[in-house]
Amino acid sequence: MTDMSAVQTGSMDALFSSHNVEHLYPHEVPVAFGKFHRVLNSDGFAIITCPDLQSVAALIAEDKLLDPAYVSPAGPITPLDIVFGHRGSMQRGNLYMAHHVGFTQTVLAGTLRAAGFGAVATIRRPEKFDLWAFAMKRSVAGDDLKLEARKYLNFVAA
Repeated sequence: MTDMSAVQTGSMDALFSSHNVEHLYPHEVPVAFGKFHRVLNSDGFAIITCPDLQSVAALIAEDKLLDPAYVSPAGPITPLDIVFGHRGSMQRGNLYMAHHVGFTQTVLAGTLRAAGFGAVATIRRPEKFDLWAFAMKRSVAGDDLKLEARKYLNFVAA
């Protein structure tokens, strides 16, 4: 994500980033988002999903750090796993699964805007402990942005 030199500037219509930005270090996130922006054409957009630290923090505040938040195909996932990375994977030697940064809805949107995206819509799904961002390279009015996002994210309110 931080070295996309093999991808030509403006060559992509869309980019999908699912649960990988949290594996970057904090100083790498603006670099990666800048690369995402660079490779998109003028009408391009990025869809990004990652853990929602705000909903996870609510469980931690309730002293549920090691209680399963949900069950995945990899087994029970606790708030500790969501914040720091899947312990089972790391225990098997996959240390690349460690999380080094996290996002709230406000931080994710602000970081995308700072990277040059002209329009950003974010969705927080606390019941699923995730965030989604639909970021367009060009500026788009609020209602038009929602319509565009709804084309690709069926859970966006019309």
